[in-house]
Amino acid sequence: MTLLGKSTALGSPTRFQEAATEVFWVLRAGFTVLPIVFGLDKFADVLTDWAKYLAPQIDDLVPGTAHQAMLAVGVVEILAGLLVAVAPRFGAPVVALWLAGIIGNLLLLGGYGDIALRDLGLLLAAVGLARLAWARGAGADRTARTAARS
Repeated sequence: MTLLGKSTALGSPTRFQEAATEVFWVLRAGFTVLPIVFGLDKFADVLTDWAKYLAPQIDDLVPGTAHQAMLAVGVVEILAGLLVAVAPRFGAPVVALWLAGIIGNLLLLGGYGDIALRDLGLLLAAVGLARLAWARGAGADRTARTAARS
């Protein structure tokens, strides 16, 4: 039995495909909603004071204050979430690269190795979503080409 309640033979390609589809939608929803929520919170600072998470080395490179930099970060996160929603084949790699940048920032900052490790797990999930999205897109493209030839 799968998450959606469909029953197929154990280990069959159909069951695997159904599971892959379910994982794709769970990851797509998560990597759409969560970056948007975190991005919006950069403007509200409800969850935390985001400026404290900006490494001084990076703060020195970007113009303005740490708070202003985090507002820009919020915009990027919102756009990344929207990109995952409309084009996960492109949005998921963007999110993965963004998470790599966050990990680098946290390691430069020091004292946040636990959060960096968690973000590494998120990065791996974003890479998984990208792989599923490309496989799903390639299959859809192949189906469309076959239908067009018929």
